[in-house]
Amino acid sequence: MLPKLDAPTYRIELPLSKIKIEFRPFYVKEQRNLLMAVESGDSETIQKNVRDILTNCTITPNVNIDSLPIVDVEYYFINLRARSVSEIVETRYRCNNEVDGKVCGNIMEKDINLTDIKVTQENPVSPEIQLDDKISIKLKYPEFSIVQDSLNYETVNEVTFNMVAQSIEYIYDGEQFYYASEAQPGEMLAFVEGMNQEQFGKIEEFFNNLPKLKEVLEMDCSKCGYHHTIEAEGLESFFG
Repeated sequence: MLPKLDAPTYRIELPLSKIKIEFRPFYVKEQRNLLMAVESGDSETIQKNVRDILTNCTITPNVNIDSLPIVDVEYYFINLRARSVSEIVETRYRCNNEVDGKVCGNIMEKDINLTDIKVTQENPVSPEIQLDDKISIKLKYPEFSIVQDSLNYETVNEVTFNMVAQSIEYIYDGEQFYYASEAQPGEMLAFVEGMNQEQFGKIEEFFNNLPKLKEVLEMDCSKCGYHHTIEAEGLESFFG
């Protein structure tokens, strides 16, 4: 029997859930599968590979990737990528500055250190929302499982309503708490669809101000000299 290579281990604390995780770098075969998924451009395949890699590389027991907040998963993945391949990701941006009526079009390159990426939240909104004089709800950060579920819906409204329904922790009517974990299938969705525009607007404000991965990049175009300030957000910006 051939000897097995020892893999180093690392530790990380997830920014939202505060869960401390021990993990190993991903193997060459796992990286190959991920690259094939990215090249396919299929969202479902990419999400499945991200989930599978994180699950396989997690040493800490009883960590359910699907139940983690989406931003925690993204943060975990870029740190896993940093420890498995390289801390540096090479990114490319097109200069859209107009010179004499024509778009410059120059391709600019910028290195991003993945270990420097932080989770930011500019305008935090309380997860406890008062809908009317009696009824309030408490929301939780959207879980990673919602990303996979969203692929089953055809319209933006379906994705939005189901994301909100799945992110309700409980409803309180002034006397009793109604926990989502105890609700019948479809009950929370029906509750969301029964809101008026003002009430749903309060919900949207929470989701529009969720924490996110973000890095502000400063660069000058080598062709036209225009100074760019680019906000890189979300996992796709740091895939590499």
